[in-house]
Amino acid sequence: MSPRIDAHHHLWDLSRRPQPWMDGPWADPIARTVTTADLLPHLDAHGIGATVVVQASSSYDETRELLALAGASDRIAGVVGWADLTDPELPAVLAALAAGPGGDRLVGLRHQVQDEPDPDWLGRPDVRRGLADAADAGLVYDLLVTPRELPAAIAAVRELPGARFVLDHAAKPPIASGERDPWTGLLTRLAALPNVDCKLSGLVTEADWETWKPEQVLPYARHVLDAFGPERVLFGSDWPVCELAATYADVVTLADRATSELTEAERTSVFGTNAVRTYALGT
Repeated sequence: MSPRIDAHHHLWDLSRRPQPWMDGPWADPIARTVTTADLLPHLDAHGIGATVVVQASSSYDETRELLALAGASDRIAGVVGWADLTDPELPAVLAALAAGPGGDRLVGLRHQVQDEPDPDWLGRPDVRRGLADAADAGLVYDLLVTPRELPAAIAAVRELPGARFVLDHAAKPPIASGERDPWTGLLTRLAALPNVDCKLSGLVTEADWETWKPEQVLPYARHVLDAFGPERVLFGSDWPVCELAATYADVVTLADRATSELTEAERTSVFGTNAVRTYALGT
């Protein structure tokens, strides 16, 4: 098998800035600075040759720092950064980011849509304009949503057929409760649109952190594969957030089990070539 790609992980330096979403004792296991050096042993242990690092805060400073880290690393192939989609000057902002250190590694944008009070935030005219601006800049848009925001995500993806989207964490299905609806149907509707892919990531933290078992998570992972097909699913660890519930090795093992019935070529797609295509890595 070709070297794997981890299409979703984070890095942050808490001495530079806090992460506002780490807002209680629940975050203690991950409330530490995490660096590329901390990540490398996990990559080496699992044959992962390259990664995509994803923003964790709504901060241009963080985005610039991630780009600089990527530019200095032979393992970070892409950065999904943050930008204010509602800014009418967004094209100029994106051009400046691309011109800065590591700017050639900027492959996508993301915002914490799940935290917006309005479940239809993605339907706002100013947001739609920003999504179009991102697409015009050649950037993918990562959708960080829950089932509550999935209808708005479906509408945005449908109405911007020239844009490319990636659904993060399969829209965070309610694994802890064992419920499947309405997530199952909404995910299937989204997957029917050709301009969106889905990350096989973040599922362990939607299960009960203390008691989860693979058998509880696998049906959700396999629905992702059935809905999108192995040609549109990207493996991501969601490290270090995954450590709230599981180790990096646990996440890789779970993904291996979820894809165990695929062909070797399909598994290669999920664990690498889909990320290269979706994010145009190395081009």
